[in-house]
Amino acid sequence: MLKKVAILANGGDVAGFNAVIRGIVKTAENNDIECYGFIDGYNGLLKNNFEKLSTAEEGNAEGILPKGGSIIGSSTNANVFNYKVINENGEVEYKDLSDICIENIKKDEFDCIFALGGDGTQKSARDFFVKGVNIIGVPKTIDNDVACTEITFGYNTAVSVAMEAIDRLHTTGETHHRIMVLEVMGRYAGWIALESAIAGGADVALIPEIPYDINSVASKIKNRQKRGKNFSVVVVAEGAKPLDGEITVAGTRDNGKGVDNTKLGGVGEKVARELEKLTGLEARNTTLGYMQRGGTPTAFDRVLSTKYGTKAMQLALEGKFGTLAVIKNGKLDSVPLEDVVGNNKEIGAVSGNTANSNQRKVTMDDDLVKTARSVGINLGDWE
Repeated sequence: MLKKVAILANGGDVAGFNAVIRGIVKTAENNDIECYGFIDGYNGLLKNNFEKLSTAEEGNAEGILPKGGSIIGSSTNANVFNYKVINENGEVEYKDLSDICIENIKKDEFDCIFALGGDGTQKSARDFFVKGVNIIGVPKTIDNDVACTEITFGYNTAVSVAMEAIDRLHTTGETHHRIMVLEVMGRYAGWIALESAIAGGADVALIPEIPYDINSVASKIKNRQKRGKNFSVVVVAEGAKPLDGEITVAGTRDNGKGVDNTKLGGVGEKVARELEKLTGLEARNTTLGYMQRGGTPTAFDRVLSTKYGTKAMQLALEGKFGTLAVIKNGKLDSVPLEDVVGNNKEIGAVSGNTANSNQRKVTMDDDLVKTARSVGINLGDWE
């Protein structure tokens, strides 16, 4: 019998966080269950910092459906299984503080925790479940790379923002006879780059799954020139890399073990400079950055997020803990968190693009790849 549940939002912000929170809270309230929110993700769970959530008139969860970000915050540096601690000597060490979180859950008498997040968040959710916590995941990431689900909330909004940017770059490129490069997010998966390129009518889409040959891209642009088209639009995922090359790294962070500390960025500018030399056309790069994360969610994401929130609460009511709410064959479903993490079974292990990770990436037989090729979008190879 559920009496009291709590939500935490973790990882980079996306449009739809609040819609999921609202879906969970409303469903909980309709079943006479109290709902709370931990502040700033797993950090809030560690510090036992939470507040009650309500959709009553003037409640903190009222009117949040169209609001971007997260009313309960989020954290991108909180792997509580390998938490960065500065000891009395001023030295940095990493400790497993997950037991403190578990004690907080027990002390607060929460019957279930809802973890809204991506690959790393769900890895920690799985680890908590192994240690006896009733937990249910909801798949969040603009990169759309959480395993076992067809789509994550926040992704559609990111694609829509990228598409609008492509529309605007078209007019500038055509006016000034330039190559317009747009760098979008996508560390290890190229869903945003590929789908926005199709939606925006781009000429080239470079994604992490297909190491690109810059000469293939230049050839595409030169062929357009021969047909009297003296401009081109190139979309590049931040994790795209050249043949026999590496991803472009802007820097590294020190957010602790168990999180991806590589800060990507700069591949768009790199591609622009190379294409300028190879084609003789001026090239300009625009890095879309956090514009993809912020702001109000699309209608699609509002509905998807609401569906995910209500499904997560229903799973809790049915006692189906240790699961992730997913979309499978176009319908709401659930899968064990064990399936989501794949072979990444070690408690507290690093999440992200490792050999044991189970991220959902673009495959060459995906309909988006086939569609892109059919309409003449160059993917950086020679097919």
